[in-house]
Amino acid sequence: MSTSTLLISLFEQKAAIDREFLASLADAPLSPENRHSAIRTLNHIHTVDRIFAAHLSGEPHGLKATNTEATPTLPDLRASFEQLDGWYVNYVRGLAPEQFEDVVSFRFTDGDTGRMSREEILAHVIHHGSHHRGNVGMLMKQADQPPPRDLFTRYLHQNEPERRSATKV
Repeated sequence: MSTSTLLISLFEQKAAIDREFLASLADAPLSPENRHSAIRTLNHIHTVDRIFAAHLSGEPHGLKATNTEATPTLPDLRASFEQLDGWYVNYVRGLAPEQFEDVVSFRFTDGDTGRMSREEILAHVIHHGSHHRGNVGMLMKQADQPPPRDLFTRYLHQNEPERRSATKV
């Protein structure tokens, strides 16, 4: 599997699991404090996604921190995630294989400078979101609400059921 094929699958899985988390959170029996914390955590994921999308695009993001001052409503956050997740899937699909190695120079929100390859930035976005969805999943478990199963293997087998066929191991 090539880097581009793998990253396309990972960003498609990210879009799907983001949708599931946002939908599950709408009905989760969380306390007001935990609901706010869960939305703030998901908003942090989305804010960092926005920052790195801007770095990849060479555009200014205008953000001063890795979360916004105001907490968005869940429907607004869901719509914004949907748009940006779609952007990432299309962005990765549109890169030529050699472009994954391009180095991007940028400035972090704390003012420090950084340099990463496009591939490293994309890997960071995937890992960062997965980590923090786990935090939200723990809040859901505390409220006896099972979180969506955030597993790449689950995504692959749901979308390519032929992978479940018996093979010689």
